[in-house]
Amino acid sequence: MDLPLTPRPADWVPVESCTLPTAEQPLRVAEFDDLFGASLRAVETSSAVHTRLVLEGDGTLPDRVRRLADAEASCCSFFTFTLATLGTSEAVPPDRTVVALDIEVPVTRSDVLSALVQRAEQALAAGAQRPEDDGKAGQ
Repeated sequence: MDLPLTPRPADWVPVESCTLPTAEQPLRVAEFDDLFGASLRAVETSSAVHTRLVLEGDGTLPDRVRRLADAEASCCSFFTFTLATLGTSEAVPPDRTVVALDIEVPVTRSDVLSALVQRAEQALAAGAQRPEDDGKAGQ
């Protein structure tokens, strides 16, 4: 059986658009998958070039999201990420943090955003099928 010598790059980023070394690309995908699986609560797509991800987690969540967004923007410079802390509500326990990650791309990269959104939506759907975990997801 023939096995590839290098890991498969991220599904959503064309190889020529990413400066992240090929061997590190699966690790970045895993970081996004971990974030989506633990913290993603909503995907709000307003256009082909703009999506908002709503995430919930503990107090470290904003820094973790910011670090991942900065790392992704440094290798795929066409992404624009904007992170905002959302207001609290009775539905969110006081020890939890809710943030919005707005993601924008130029129209020429709308396919990349679409693929990233599809991955996020798959994680969200998978999370909805899991039993509740006592509210400790995203820590």
